[in-house]
Amino acid sequence: MRRAAEARLEGHPDKVCDQIADAIVDEFLRRDPESLVDLRVLGSHGMLVVSGEISSRADFDVAALARAVYADIGYADEVEVFVNVDHPSSEMARVRGATDAVIVQGYATKETRELLPKPLVYARLLAKRLEDMRKSDPAFSWLKPDGKVQVVMEKEHVVAMTILAAHAPDIDAKDVQTALLEHLAGFLLNKEPSQIFINPAGPFTISGFLADAGVSGYAAASDTYGGLIPHGDKPFCGKDPRKAERAGLYVSRAAARFLVEQEMAVSAAVTVAYTLNRAEPLFVEARGIGEKSRGAKMDLTSLVKRAFDFRPEAIVERFDLAKPMYRNLSVHGPFGREDAPWECPAKKE
Repeated sequence: MRRAAEARLEGHPDKVCDQIADAIVDEFLRRDPESLVDLRVLGSHGMLVVSGEISSRADFDVAALARAVYADIGYADEVEVFVNVDHPSSEMARVRGATDAVIVQGYATKETRELLPKPLVYARLLAKRLEDMRKSDPAFSWLKPDGKVQVVMEKEHVVAMTILAAHAPDIDAKDVQTALLEHLAGFLLNKEPSQIFINPAGPFTISGFLADAGVSGYAAASDTYGGLIPHGDKPFCGKDPRKAERAGLYVSRAAARFLVEQEMAVSAAVTVAYTLNRAEPLFVEARGIGEKSRGAKMDLTSLVKRAFDFRPEAIVERFDLAKPMYRNLSVHGPFGREDAPWECPAKKE
């Protein structure tokens, strides 16, 4: 069976929108930890739109911050920023607990150190390698921020990979392919996959919002489990940590990690459903596959219910979420990294 996963670079239009959305969340939390934020960001051909609802004592120039993040990512072109945000409706202002009907799903697997599916881990390694080359190696100063990596695996072997890397117009497309083949193909497991595609359509000199539109939340699959595992029904970037779609996603991942780290399962999936105006979830379900279960799933729900409080406010308190940290987590996803509190290894009981 083949499995595929992809990773977007920080300059990919969707990831630019994610970073702007989460940078705005960070700034509101920095100025007012009680801020309630629910934003969507759209970028397209010289234009950026920030929309949604905000309730906060903080006040700052959202457009200026959006332009600063855009430039910090590595883009020099100007974008016209439109900010259209309002307070939550008077009906929603009365809501306590979850502010939407939300399903979140967490997953962990023993197949990698990061407890994530191997194709996703490899795709992210390649994407980060590309970014490091652009930022740190003068020989690759012609690389631009936009790009994407896809990895296809069959069992334990990489059988194909695709690298899309934006570049300066003064370097030939063939030279791009040669340079990246030399520096990236052997980077993965030190062996070349059977098929390698590097900018297969030719030159990639028009990139970012000049080439394509981007939308925040559009990369939720690659940001979580690479599309290999269900990840829930709502985007989480651009939202404050009290939103069930964000807090619930983090705690469901922590619960799945807990089951694997405690050696109760080699892989585990946790599903949590919330409904409007209620802090307690409608249900929590945890399933795992053990070393000796021969593929049969075990019901581990009671274990995670004892170990975790799934109410959004309790999640915020447990992981200290009401502080700015989200832009840094929005580039290569919030899982499988050491700088996220829900990723801390659980202590064995």
